[in-house]
Amino acid sequence: MPKLEFFFDCTSPWTYLAFTGIQPIVKRNPVDMHWRPILVGGVFNAVNQGVYEARESMFNNERRVTHYMKDLQDWADYYDLTIRWPDMHPANAVKIMRGCFVAQEAGKLIPYAKQCFESYWRDGKDVSQDDVINDIVTSAGLDTSDFFNKINQQAYKDRLRANTEELIARGGYGSPTLFVDETDMYFGNDRLLLVEHRLRQTQ
Repeated sequence: MPKLEFFFDCTSPWTYLAFTGIQPIVKRNPVDMHWRPILVGGVFNAVNQGVYEARESMFNNERRVTHYMKDLQDWADYYDLTIRWPDMHPANAVKIMRGCFVAQEAGKLIPYAKQCFESYWRDGKDVSQDDVINDIVTSAGLDTSDFFNKINQQAYKDRLRANTEELIARGGYGSPTLFVDETDMYFGNDRLLLVEHRLRQTQ
């Protein structure tokens, strides 16, 4: 059975799309699935600082912005999602991404991450704020007291940092990044077709 790793940060719109798209692929194919929360800002700062300049340049170019937003909306329509650009983007994702480990331990990573994506990309809420996070945690069926206690512990901080550093060490430079059987890397929502093709080859 092939191993599939999904490195992700919930404040990336393309990751929201890929998170949605990868789930039916996993259901169609026997895989050893590993969800790997990261902090994408840490990746950018370490190995992809040019993304900041590229982002600023793009948003100063009306034609590029228009097409970028059309492309994003086309993909959202394809997956039947609602995506709106949050006013506070990029929000600080440290707390919600540490929280992925808490949800993972409780067997609720997928519903929790889905709530994070929807709160940010559908509802435009600031997911760095405790009141917003509280609603996410409650909606995912997690205990809020346990959640906030754990995300402030050093062990959970270290796990998020370790995943982020591991992705960098393995050649990653953004979110979403997927690996099939440790070394075969794919980046971006638009690579899911290739990921599934590779999974079928390795079965």
